[in-house]
Amino acid sequence: MSETEDGAGADLAALQFGDSFFPSGAVSFSLGLETLHADGIVTDAAGLDAFLADQVSERWASAERAFLAAAWRAAPDWPAVVEIDHLQEAMTLPQELREGSRKGGAALLGVHARMKTPGAADYRARIRAGSAPGHLAVVQGVVLKGAGLGLVRAEAVSLHGLCATILGAGLRLGLIGHLDGQIMLRGLRPRMAALLAEPAPGVHEARAYAPLADVAAARHESAEVRLFSN
Repeated sequence: MSETEDGAGADLAALQFGDSFFPSGAVSFSLGLETLHADGIVTDAAGLDAFLADQVSERWASAERAFLAAAWRAAPDWPAVVEIDHLQEAMTLPQELREGSRKGGAALLGVHARMKTPGAADYRARIRAGSAPGHLAVVQGVVLKGAGLGLVRAEAVSLHGLCATILGAGLRLGLIGHLDGQIMLRGLRPRMAALLAEPAPGVHEARAYAPLADVAAARHESAEVRLFSN
């Protein structure tokens, strides 16, 4: 069975790309959580749970999902994908989040280029030539489509990856243990499923509103000790 069809092949592909074992580079990012923890704002599991829910609803569902879906639909029309990429660049205001998104995109694209995922090398060449910034959500749309995943599975991989990144950061910061993270992820699953059942917003409707995390990410570069890139 082809991975482009519903069934076990597509499920296994989604599990592979969403697994923390997959070398996506996501463990380098905290999305402002490290600064919020250092400031004493997020200090326990309840605070992390609230931060995670906010990032899912007010950043991924309302903004990153829009760019992923648009890139998935547009690929391999590379000029259209590049335009989508530049739109995400323009609306990602904190510099550390812009840079983190580009770094995450570059890392993911590099892995898929080495795996010879269709489209990965083509889009990587455009980023290296300076014609596209290579934001993570756009790259996810390109490579997951190239790997044969339908849009819903591609979105699910992206959403799961965001949650795993944040929970992994919380684990490294000592906010939770491994079991706590699994319980949080299970508790968020109905909300995640409900979001995925709704259509993605268009790129011109995209908006992100997580001001506390944005300010924390912007201040992160001045921290004396840093575990994460943002």
